[in-house]
Amino acid sequence: MPTLVLIRHGQSAWNLENRFTGWWDVDVTEQGAAEARAAGELMAAKGLDFDQTFTSLQTRAIKTLDLALEAMGRLWLPVEKDWRLNERHYGGLTGLNKAETAARHGDEQVHVWRRSFDVPPPPMEAGSAFDLSADRRYAGIDIPSTESLKDTIARVLPYWEERIAPALRDGQRVLISAHGNSLRALVKHLSNIPDDEITGLEIPTGQPIVYELDERLAATDRYYLSER
Repeated sequence: MPTLVLIRHGQSAWNLENRFTGWWDVDVTEQGAAEARAAGELMAAKGLDFDQTFTSLQTRAIKTLDLALEAMGRLWLPVEKDWRLNERHYGGLTGLNKAETAARHGDEQVHVWRRSFDVPPPPMEAGSAFDLSADRRYAGIDIPSTESLKDTIARVLPYWEERIAPALRDGQRVLISAHGNSLRALVKHLSNIPDDEITGLEIPTGQPIVYELDERLAATDRYYLSER
């Protein structure tokens, strides 16, 4: 049966600072790099191997993948990078400290922005310091000004069907290094989790999630590798 492993990037600098990150490009911390290497060592120790890997266009996910593959002796594996695996765009909240945002807007409103399925944060204003319109990695892409989880799913799943699912159907062993919300999109799809439950799913950094799939790519099991 096809092998699929998902891994959320190791701790990032803005995870540590409790800031909304979204599409802004921040690096992993020393702890995040250690998490990535440990994930690779664990996957190797458990006998996992891969034929194809996928990641986003964001440094924290790319570096996590590279460090994990280096620990496995698999830096030579093919890697496909695509913006559709990027983190959810947090719009006007990008760069803000979460505690300060709650003090300004109230805990309830911030909870709605963070955990509702289809309510996006306020859009990013034109001229924001976090505007990515001049970033050439996104040339030709209609960069969103904000996204809900529903919006994120709407870009992740077509990419899954177009690029990742065919690789799995061809018998390739696949590793995906991405982000909390782009991985939520995949977990929701694979595990058939309802809209009102997926927002509460926490995906920890640097912990490989193993999916056992049948020939139709329906999940027969899902577990954290450290638990087996």
